[in-house]
Amino acid sequence: MTETRVHTEIRVHEDARLLAHTEDLRSVYVDAFCAPPWDEDEERAAEFAGRLRVDVDRPGFIAATAVRDGEMLGFATAWTTPAPFPADRCHAQAAAALGPDRTSEWLVGARELDELAVRRAARGTGLAARLLETVTADAPEGRSWLVTSLRSGRAMSFYRHQGWTQATHPSPGGRGVVVFLGPRHPARALAPRPL
Repeated sequence: MTETRVHTEIRVHEDARLLAHTEDLRSVYVDAFCAPPWDEDEERAAEFAGRLRVDVDRPGFIAATAVRDGEMLGFATAWTTPAPFPADRCHAQAAAALGPDRTSEWLVGARELDELAVRRAARGTGLAARLLETVTADAPEGRSWLVTSLRSGRAMSFYRHQGWTQATHPSPGGRGVVVFLGPRHPARALAPRPL
């Protein structure tokens, strides 16, 4: 018996042509985030789909999608963090945790990972790592960063396993967000260690 290997293709998108795949992206988002520990709802998925129309026009925008047999299994989106540093979404929490100097020096002008989502059925296959590497590999001067929630120990563990450095350390058992610096970020060695 011959075994057939199924190949998952990673496709790179750098402009509004990504919007042709909005429904597939929303479907992956629902599968990935509308379950514990994220527990988001359809409204948040619709907000994500709406944000895409703005995000594709951001400076440095890049997305990667993972497609197998015509089905989208995952995606990642990223762009260049602008100056002044944004205050929307989780940005204000990240800036408060790092302070103004580190925020400006470490994050502004760096590649900001916005979303990384993989269908539950495709988890553990290395797909998330491939998507993450695709959108951060050519980050300016190796500077990439992201914010994730303390709610997901799985996400925290994944980013550490990929060589990302935790740069903020909320209190144990706390709530909120954590900033990670990418594996080639020059400030990794300067990131404070947990107490």
